[in-house]
Amino acid sequence: WELGDRGEGIRVAGKDTGYDWEQPALQQQYKGNANNAIDHNYNWHDAIHELIDTTSANPCGLDTTEPCDDNRHGTHTMGTMIGEEGVNQIGVAPAAQWIGCRNMERGNGTPFTYLECFEWFLAPTNLQGENPDPNQAPHVIANSWGCPPSEGCNITNFNLLQVAIDNLKASGAVVVASAGNSGRQGCSTVDDPAAIFENSFTVGATERTDTIAAFSSRGPVLVDGSRRMKPNVSAPGVGVRSAVLNGNYQSLSGTSMAGPHVAGAVALIINANPALAGQVETIETILEQTARPIGAEENCGDVVDGVAPNNAYGFGRIDVLAAVQAAQQLSKVEDISSEKWVSIYPNPIQSFVTFKAAKPHQSDLRIYDMQGKLLLNNKWSTPTLELDISHLPAGAYFYVVQNGGGLESGKLVKM
Repeated sequence: WELGDRGEGIRVAGKDTGYDWEQPALQQQYKGNANNAIDHNYNWHDAIHELIDTTSANPCGLDTTEPCDDNRHGTHTMGTMIGEEGVNQIGVAPAAQWIGCRNMERGNGTPFTYLECFEWFLAPTNLQGENPDPNQAPHVIANSWGCPPSEGCNITNFNLLQVAIDNLKASGAVVVASAGNSGRQGCSTVDDPAAIFENSFTVGATERTDTIAAFSSRGPVLVDGSRRMKPNVSAPGVGVRSAVLNGNYQSLSGTSMAGPHVAGAVALIINANPALAGQVETIETILEQTARPIGAEENCGDVVDGVAPNNAYGFGRIDVLAAVQAAQQLSKVEDISSEKWVSIYPNPIQSFVTFKAAKPHQSDLRIYDMQGKLLLNNKWSTPTLELDISHLPAGAYFYVVQNGGGLESGKLVKM
């Protein structure tokens, strides 16, 4: 914050049990409350059209036309992303704007309520579900929920939510997902959407001592046969104080509390370097490579004890200051283009990497480390260029290609 980055101009989104938009810590940041002129169009969607718990009426009702939280959970998560009220500085990015979607009925959803909110975020609509506008889509979406088999998610329909997340990432939205709270059952407990997918940026929960919370779900992901390492990173998730209903505050624990920290961090990263808006891979790489690595005490999967990344912490506990500084340094390197005309293979890389340009011109190719230090500077005019980078240590790097056809940057991963 002292660097001047509090999330100004960034749109964050949440899909949860709803949101108490009149909670003082959330009210001014609600995008539908611009200049105190209330307009819920394009800022709120309710995917709850019928009761899931039929034993009683929902306190918010159904198909609501303004934000309402029938539980408290959603309000708490949004508070961690953007909340601020006087001395209650609970949000990571308190100057960001938020929009929301209710995808759970008192804490329970279905694959279709979760999918409906994902679809709405891709191109928000007015309250009648008409006139979708992708220009009002969020930069980052927090998902503090899981869809277990008891709610209808299983291997036969995982693709419904996976395709939605893939499309959102392709559109430029960072999809943050909480890992789940089944860690006490051991390894491979990251087993429900949305946390299991490659294009979800999955978050585990740490204690105040930076040790992994006992409840935080571990990888690798086995439910889909991928053996994918999860989580990607970890963040505080024990005893997190945030907003709840009716102007109150409460401390809660769970990976639901950890994920919103990362969503707020994304807002600060883009605020620090607006050229990163829509550059999901670059943002995720910054968060991973600036995280404080922590070796896991237990061995889940093929990761050696004490090595990071691993299936407990991912790359480690996020370091938001380091991430913002890395984003600022990147802005000094080059502006970032969203047009993709350079392909690289293989990636990840062991020794040799080949660059191919769809717009062949005399090109300048530069490779930087995460701190913006120039490591390689090559000129090439042929359609392809093969480089030996075996001398570089394992890690993530940025490449920049510039020629008469334009400028492009991307990520390289050296194994």
